[in-house]
Amino acid sequence: MLLPGSDPAAVQAAARRLADGELLGLPTETVYGLAARADQDAAVAGIFAAKGRPSDHPLIVHVLDADGAEPFADHLPDVARRLMDAFWPGPLTVIVPRRPGVAEAAAGGHATIALRAPAHPVARAVLAAARELGVQGVAAPSANRFGRVSPTLAHHVVEEFGAGLLVLDGGACEVGIESSIVDCSRGPAQRPTLLRPGLIGRDRIEAVLGEPLAEPDATAPKASGTLAAHYAPTARVRLLSAERLALLVASAAGGGALEGVAVYSRAQLPAWRWQPLPPDPAAAAHELFAVLRSLDAAGAREIWVEAPPHDPAWDGVRDRLSRAAAAFTD
Repeated sequence: MLLPGSDPAAVQAAARRLADGELLGLPTETVYGLAARADQDAAVAGIFAAKGRPSDHPLIVHVLDADGAEPFADHLPDVARRLMDAFWPGPLTVIVPRRPGVAEAAAGGHATIALRAPAHPVARAVLAAARELGVQGVAAPSANRFGRVSPTLAHHVVEEFGAGLLVLDGGACEVGIESSIVDCSRGPAQRPTLLRPGLIGRDRIEAVLGEPLAEPDATAPKASGTLAAHYAPTARVRLLSAERLALLVASAAGGGALEGVAVYSRAQLPAWRWQPLPPDPAAAAHELFAVLRSLDAAGAREIWVEAPPHDPAWDGVRDRLSRAAAAFTD
């Protein structure tokens, strides 16, 4: 069931569903989430079952504000509070020590928990209404089957899960890729670590912290969207330099080898279908998942993508494309 997120009655109905332990398709500024109240393990189990997601792969808990984070955190380290003050509400997730006995299923059984305050007005309205019903936060991974392309439009969610799921339509997601994730859980002896890049880049995070972020290592906690192969459409994705892409198209043109091959690049190339890649990283992030979904729906058998520039501003887009391409090997 698709309802307008601008309708206060729909928001109240959504909050009631969450309070009753049911699932909800929820718009955020990053992607649409498949939401359930985070404090009920049985409700969260419905997310894992619907997505086909391993139960030890932790979810992000969405809260209204820093006060909403308190019930889930054993404590909030100073570095986490500084990031929350700087970027909440917004597309940044902090991982902190989890309060024992709370949201174990949402955390995948781990001793840490990932927390974010979304900026989307519909998400915030639902979280505020749900809080009035005793729901402090909701676990909400992307509303798609596990490992597939994230949804950035309400109808993408309906395509994934059918009309039986209540989905609030909040329009196209402004950001278009998932939040940056920073691990703040390992105490003052270890610097925070960027586990997943997003729209909020490393430079902005380090400016707030006043120190460089550490690189992930084997001791870093598990986090959403960090598997090697992820965000993949049905079509095979190949990530290629601009030069390699142009050579491949030129060598395949004229012989029918490009039938069913879509190209997503800055320069126009004579493929079966060409989609222009925006030169601005924020614009590319905004449309990325929608483009992959549309090319899939058009019947592409392969999607050849021009690799983004090696510029920190492109880290989030490059990360998603690299994981989408990792699902297939040459």
